[in-house]
Amino acid sequence: MTETQHTRALVIVASTRAASGDYTDRTGPVLVDWLRSRGLEVDDATVIADADIPTALPELLDDPVLPRIVLTTGGTGISPTDRTVATVKPLLEHELPGLVAAVQHRGVDNGVSTALLSGGVAGVVGRSFVMTLPGSSGGVKDGIAVLDPVLDHLIAQLEGAGDHE
Repeated sequence: MTETQHTRALVIVASTRAASGDYTDRTGPVLVDWLRSRGLEVDDATVIADADIPTALPELLDDPVLPRIVLTTGGTGISPTDRTVATVKPLLEHELPGLVAAVQHRGVDNGVSTALLSGGVAGVVGRSFVMTLPGSSGGVKDGIAVLDPVLDHLIAQLEGAGDHE
């Protein structure tokens, strides 16, 4: 059994347009499909309007049975409505800035200089990993490319494994 089998995950989409039905989100399903392909148990993405992120996200992250992996998409830019990073950052007990930098650099390497304008955060809340990803399909794909090779080790560490192979 791999580390990811029977591990729960949660995907949250921060998008006012998707929450109102004006836009079909494409990033949440990409994350859900990837997590399922890795053997994690994950429901379809939860879509929350940007204005509701400051109240809804802390409530979700305060769940005593919070899934081991929580990925958000959207709300990482510099627009006045982008609130995901500002909401998640103070909740993190341990930050992992290298993962965010790797996603940004991957975007730049793929010819998207605006990837540097995405101010994501990644870290640990309790025994769960939380990362905010950009709301673009390219940013989500970059996030998956960065997380995929470290996911099993990340989960093992969260579950208390002391092995640092």
